Amino acid sequence: MITKNYDLLGEQLAESGLEMNIFGAIASIAGGIFGATQANKQNRQAQDNYEDQKEAAEEAAELQNEYNKEVFEADKQNYANNRRYEYETAVRQWKYNQSIQDYQYLQTVKQYGKSVENTKDQLSYNSLAARQAYEGEQAALNEIYTEDAFNRQDLLVNQLQGQGQAQTGQAGRSRTKALQSSLAEIGRNAAIMNASLTSSVKQTDRNLRDVTMRRYGADMQARAGMMLQPENLPDLLQPTQAPERIFVEPMEVLPQAIGAPRQQSVFAPLVNGLASAAPSLMNAFGPKPPATPTQLF
Repeated sequence: MITKNYDLLGEQLAESGLEMNIFGAIASIAGGIFGATQANKQNRQAQDNYEDQKEAAEEAAELQNEYNKEVFEADKQNYANNRRYEYETAVRQWKYNQSIQDYQYLQTVKQYGKSVENTKDQLSYNSLAARQAYEGEQAALNEIYTEDAFNRQDLLVNQLQGQGQAQTGQAGRSRTKALQSSLAEIGRNAAIMNASLTSSVKQTDRNLRDVTMRRYGADMQARAGMMLQPENLPDLLQPTQAPERIFVEPMEVLPQAIGAPRQQSVFAPLVNGLASAAPSLMNAFGPKPPATPTQLF
């Protein structure tokens, strides 16, 4: 006879084991689904972070490239402005220096003209002074000639008077001796007068030569003091611009390399959950072992 209560207990125990296996399998599957959901959520968050970082790197590279381009254009403009300013300044300085050189040349020409005028005046003065000296010497010589003429006239008168006295005062040898003595005296006086006149003429010649030499020396000194004729200096070299600078555009900045996130496997938790649930399902729905003799009583 079979004990029903015992069978009912066995059935309850078997049913309880089945439920436990089913609950375990469901829990394993649910854990796998939850793990897959979490992995998918983390993958989406990592991908969003990756996209945000990539976009930020691209924006930073774009801003850096725009800044480098603005700096490059500003450098070119500043260089062009400075190059133009330096050239215009050099041209203004060149024109100013050229005007100063021209002004100095004109002033030198004026000074040279004044020097030539002064030299001409000095030469004219030297010529006038020499002429006056010549005339003075000639006048002095003329006075000597005049005085000599008067002295010779006096000597002639004295000679005639002496001859007359000699002829009337005595006769014979005494008169002849008196005439000879008178002629001898007249001859001496004439010789003295001739020598004096000759000496005066020679002195006048020496004085005239001295005047000539002094005029020559004064003329030489006047000409030596005259400025040399100025020559216009060559024009100053006009400034030229240096070769233009070669600019190299800045290298384009690339976005910072952002590593792609590692994606977690979504299927691994499901596979692990199913793998964990498989034994429980096998125990719950698989073939049951035959009843033992103890289960009949």
